[in-house]
Amino acid sequence: MKVKHTFLLLILVSTATSFSQQERTIAFYNIENLFDTLKTPNKNDNEYLPSAERKWNSERYFTKIAHINKVIEELNFPIILGLCEIENEAVVRDVVNGGQMKGAYGVIHYESLDQRGIDNAIIYDSTLMTVIESGILRFDMPEPFSPSRDIVWAKFKLGEEEIITMVNHWPSRRGGQPVSEPKRMIAATAAKIFIDSVLTASPKAKIVFMGDLNDYPEDRAPSMVSSLLKPMITVKSGEYGGTHSYRGEWGVLDHIMISKGFKKGKACIVRKSGKINSFDFLMTEYMNNIVPFRTYGGRKYLKGYSDHLPVSVVVKIKK
Repeated sequence: MKVKHTFLLLILVSTATSFSQQERTIAFYNIENLFDTLKTPNKNDNEYLPSAERKWNSERYFTKIAHINKVIEELNFPIILGLCEIENEAVVRDVVNGGQMKGAYGVIHYESLDQRGIDNAIIYDSTLMTVIESGILRFDMPEPFSPSRDIVWAKFKLGEEEIITMVNHWPSRRGGQPVSEPKRMIAATAAKIFIDSVLTASPKAKIVFMGDLNDYPEDRAPSMVSSLLKPMITVKSGEYGGTHSYRGEWGVLDHIMISKGFKKGKACIVRKSGKINSFDFLMTEYMNNIVPFRTYGGRKYLKGYSDHLPVSVVVKIKK
């Protein structure tokens, strides 16, 4: 009888622990050109229309929506998920409404000045968190550079704590590193000024910075941010040594960095290193190399997911 009581006590303690805290994730994913099938005035989205060479139609669109939701499920339904390469708020809401967390995820999106019409967005578990405020960091590009994607940010309330999230998609490396790096330095400067202002006002603030920076951890622009925040994604964070493969070479283009405030707290903490997620269904073989399974290879429809791998950190939530 005593043994039975002890066993029952263990069950009750285990149950109480599971209700008092849980492990979830905060993640970022470049989902590679999630466009709707409609022409948007004043935006160069012509290649993603049913009449275009890519034949981007409703069937392919909703297949991609389903793929994104499969990734979200495998990421253990992140409490915060940063997305880039999305065309508008409507496509993000299609993602949210097409998954198991329908009705639970909220959406934060702002239209940028990007000529192709692609933006950044945040989805978040609205059953756990509320939005205190949100906005964008818009940085001007000098001539002859075209406008870039804004940095989307939001301040969330989780229990007794606040979490500031920043989602980035910095200018591409088109034209080569020396030519394109000044554009990313402009984006990095805007991000650093924002982060520095938050930490000056509140040194223990919880900040999570994430995004496709189109630069590697050792490059100058990401180093500006990592001088203030701790990088959680490195070449050791995944099986292949990177989040993106270019001509057979892997590298870390997708980043998550956190402030020291995430190491302790009453509501949400991060204790583990970050992860580059290479689920089997995200990978394929091309020219004897294992690479991300993307939606298109040139103009050929491959029915894949993205040319980038999602990155994440595990957070322990205390209730």
